[in-house]
Amino acid sequence: MDKFLAAAIAEARKGYEEGGIPIGSVLVHKGKIIGRGHNKRVQEGSVVLHGEMDALENAGRQPASIYRECVMYTTLSPCSMCSGTILLYGIPKVVIGENRTFMGEEEHLRSRGVEVEVADNKECYQLMQQFIEEKPTLWNEDIGE
Repeated sequence: MDKFLAAAIAEARKGYEEGGIPIGSVLVHKGKIIGRGHNKRVQEGSVVLHGEMDALENAGRQPASIYRECVMYTTLSPCSMCSGTILLYGIPKVVIGENRTFMGEEEHLRSRGVEVEVADNKECYQLMQQFIEEKPTLWNEDIGE
């Protein structure tokens, strides 16, 4: 498995262990993780701290030129908010752990020139299925249902 996807999965597991939604992400610039994060909506009472948003926040403010050389790794297909942020900052590539649990805005990303790679990772899928079985109401809240 790709070491950066493994790092995103480690973030997802951390979120799960904290009682949150197990979605993790890392932002990679030229082969180095510059930001890592996981969904903290539950832990922080946040409306916007999805895994991708947390990774970007933890990367800190960067020049646009840095974002344009990054790859975002995320354990689950990115939602509209996270996809919009990826587009806003010009991140050219997204590697997705799985999209069977939730199909985000992959086609929108592709239509705007973002390279989207889906790993269809078994561990990502199983972690989300376990979480949804345990906390379906929380999952539905997170995806806006």
